[in-house]
Order: sequence, then C-alpha cells, then structure tokens
Amino acid sequence: MSKIGNSANMSKVFIYDTTLRDGAQAEGISFTVNDKLRIARRLDALGVDYIEAGNPGSNPKDLEFFNSIKEKPLKHAKLAAFGSTRRPGIKAEDDANVKALLTADTPVVAIFGKSWDFHVTDIIRTSLEENLKMIYDTISFLKSKGKEVVFDAEHFYDGYKGNREYAMKTLGTAAEAGADWLVLCDTNGGCFPFEITEITEHVLREFTVPIGIHCHNDGGMADANSIVAVEQGVRQVQGTFNGFGERCGNANLSVIIPNLQIKRSKKCIKDEGLRELTAACRYISEIANLPHNERQPYVGNSAFAHKGGMHIDGVQKNQHSFEHIPPELVGNERRILMSEVSGRSTILKRIQKIAPWVDKGSEETKLIIDKLKQLEYEGYQFEGAESSFELMIRRALGKAKTFFEVKDFRVLCEEHWQNDYSASAIVKVAVDGIEEVVAAEGDGPVNALDKALRKALEIFYPQLKRMRLTDYKVRVLDTTQATAAKVRVHIESTDGIRVWGTVGLSTSIIEASWDALVDSIEYFLYLNGNASSEEENEEIDNVV
Repeated sequence: MSKIGNSANMSKVFIYDTTLRDGAQAEGISFTVNDKLRIARRLDALGVDYIEAGNPGSNPKDLEFFNSIKEKPLKHAKLAAFGSTRRPGIKAEDDANVKALLTADTPVVAIFGKSWDFHVTDIIRTSLEENLKMIYDTISFLKSKGKEVVFDAEHFYDGYKGNREYAMKTLGTAAEAGADWLVLCDTNGGCFPFEITEITEHVLREFTVPIGIHCHNDGGMADANSIVAVEQGVRQVQGTFNGFGERCGNANLSVIIPNLQIKRSKKCIKDEGLRELTAACRYISEIANLPHNERQPYVGNSAFAHKGGMHIDGVQKNQHSFEHIPPELVGNERRILMSEVSGRSTILKRIQKIAPWVDKGSEETKLIIDKLKQLEYEGYQFEGAESSFELMIRRALGKAKTFFEVKDFRVLCEEHWQNDYSASAIVKVAVDGIEEVVAAEGDGPVNALDKALRKALEIFYPQLKRMRLTDYKVRVLDTTQATAAKVRVHIESTDGIRVWGTVGLSTSIIEASWDALVDSIEYFLYLNGNASSEEENEEIDNVV
C-alpha cells in the first residue's frame, strides 16, 4: 500500500484521547497546566475527535486547565471532563465531584461507573441496586444540563465474565438515562482478543447506542483488543499517545490509528495529521520528559531501520520487501544502519549523499570502507550513531565544515558539600577567530561539560537552545583490562523533531563522552545551518 485510501470512502472511527488524564497517571509523568495546553493543541491539529483532559473534582490543576483553554478554544476536538457517578446515598446535584464537572464547562462529560458486581459490593460497598441508581441519576442529571455524556463501564469485561446479567444491566441503565456513548472497559487489561470479540459482539446486538472501547495493556494486548472491537462494529476507541498510562499503560493510539486508517480504511484523524504522527508522538514524549520508545511501531526511530545486508539490499530495490508501509505515511523515515554487516553498496550510498561523484571503484570508497573497518575493530560502533559516521565521511573527503574549534577543556570532580553539583567544567572555544571561555557546574563531569560547551556555543549559535541530549550510554569493551579498558559512549540527541546518535571511544570515559558530545553539536549545526542572527533568536522564542 503506497497511499492513504480515499477519505470519502472510509467509515469513521472516533478517536478519544485520554493522554492528559489516564496517561498522566503513568509512573514518571507529571504534566503542568502549560504542558497539557501544548499537548491538547497538538492533538487538536492531528484531528483527534475527543480530548479527555482531567478530573476537575479531584485535581485543582485540571480545573485551571479547563479555565485556561477557554481563552483559545480548540478548532476540531471536543473537550471532555472526567468523573465518577454520584456517591451512594446522595443526589447527583448535591455531589461535589459531579458539580465540579459542570464547573469545567466542557461540551462532553465522561462518567465512569461500576459494571463488575464484585467492585460494587466489595470496593465501593453499596448494593447492586444503589449502583444502578447512581449511574442513572448522574447521567440523567448531566443530560439535563445539555452535556454529551460518555459512560465508561469500568471493569465491564471482567464484570461480564463474572455476572453477565448485571454487567449488561449497567449498560442498559446508562442507555435509559440518555448516555450518548457506552464504552466497554478492560480496566485490568487482562482480556484476550477472542474474549473481546465475543463479548463486544453480544453488546452490539443488544444496544443501538454507539459503543466505544477502552483497553489497558497489562496483558500486552490492548492495541489488538481495541482493533478487534472496531472490527466488530465499535465506533469509538479510547487510548493514549505512546501508550502512556497506569501500570503497563493504555491502548496506544500511535499504533491503533495507523493500523485502522492505513490498513482497514477507517477514518480516524486527518490525512495530514497522519503524516504528522511521528513528530507529534515525539513531541508528547518530550513534554512528558520521558525517553521516546524508539522500538514503537510506526513512530519509533527503529520502526523502519535496516541493518542486515540482505534486508538493506531488498528494501533499496523495493521497499515492500522489508517494510509493511511507506514510512512517510506516518511522518517517519527509513534508516540504513551503518555497520560491518551493512554491505559495500549501502556504505556507497551514504558516501554519495555527500560526494555524488564517488562510485564503487573510487579510491575514496576504499578509503572510507577501510576506515570503517579499522574503527569498528578498535571498538567503535556506528549502528545508532550514523551521525558520527556521516561526520567521519565528511572529514575523510575533506568536506567537513569547521563550525567551532575546541581550544581546551578541563573538568574538576570533588565530593560536593555546599550544593547539589558534583563537577565543574571550563571550556574554551573559538568561532571565526573569536574565543569564548565559559565555566559551568553539573551533576557529574559529562553534564558539566555539556552545559559549559553549550553555554559557550549558544553565544554564536542560539539555535542550539532547541537541542538537548535524550540518552547517554557507556559500555566497557574489554573488562579484562580493568580500569585501563576502553569505553564506548553513545549519545542520543534531539531538537524535538529529529533524533540523531553519535559515538565516542577512549580509555577515558570523559574523553569518549566529549567526542560524542562534540559530534552531536556539530551534526546539529549541519542540520540547521550556521545562522546566528537576531531572527534566529526570535524564531527560538516562538518555538512551542
């Protein structure tokens, strides 16, 4: 398949994103109000239909978000506030959490209610009949206020397996109260696709109200479970981008959307949004301050990466040989990994990007291949560090550009006693004959060096403010040499859109780290040119 199907002929699946609510419950994530605003606008631009942005009854920060976003409303997506049914024994209009949902002033309200009798009797400790009244009263009250109501039938699939009649009765009660959507939740995330298929099929036969699916990934099947539910006729899929969520995460919309839209002709988001999918997912990872999952299908850096010589040869002759879709459909790109198993033709293609006149028999080709073999023999590894490989080619061909010259650097490491920093670094650089000396403190020598070098170079290249390190790995190559062993350092960097890797090798971990760090900055400057004007500063200030 080389193109997206005709949108006019696609059946619609409504995408309901809960990254800002369920995703925020993931370990290691804490969104600020501004973080949530930025993500919401990015999802809106993709064409997501619903954005569940938080629980105003339990989190004042979420209420602040709902108030803030009114200043500049979303263009496409409907905002949803999330909350529970009323508490036992009181009226819906008297319940503080229910009233808070109205304060959020969103067009959509998502209400979760218990569909598993075990949860009713043992967790919230009320009667089965009272639980049904809680569902009915809350939904009917919110409908009387003009809200579109999404009923999340919590633990529905477990409830169905434990007490089918009662689980179905909770759905019937919600439908009778006027719910616009009935969402079947695999809250514990333990169902198999065949169970989802069988149970969902039964529900769809019994109800005319549109049905949705909400899966967790505790069994590793949330994405598959969501897709088989859509195959049965479910019209709304709830999930999060990058699969963020509590425990093992939620159904991953970054995987579900392209599978449905490209392969099953289901309209999920805008076509142009699909082409922005990889960039958007990386953007969300950046804001969440989590490493992007590079092995993630469709939007990971490794999703279309090829290393083996036969694979590389095949995909270069015909991409369908080892790629299930063209990567550009989701805004990703093919990567040919550089290593001794890549093959001569692969290395030649990389050389020709810099020097088109070079051919297979050129002296330059032999020189670079011999250099690659020698470096890998010494312990370098360019797989995942293709940027260092490209810089090596430029230097070997005399095509390198000198953006800056490192005159000197020094690192001091001491036991810290007055502050949180354990190291300081002094870096002296020169750009076009102008020297700059800068000192910085950091959490360790590499962090101090990174800060000092960046601080010095940002004076000349302010666009470096967009760049940061996202990963740092050290490997000891020959442990028999003890502290004299060589170490290989791999650094991954990003500007929020692109990702590149660089490598350094030395018996000194500081020197290896420095080489990888210098390469990472030099490669960024190749990508972005060498503008250092006021306009560049202005552009950086406007980057969201």
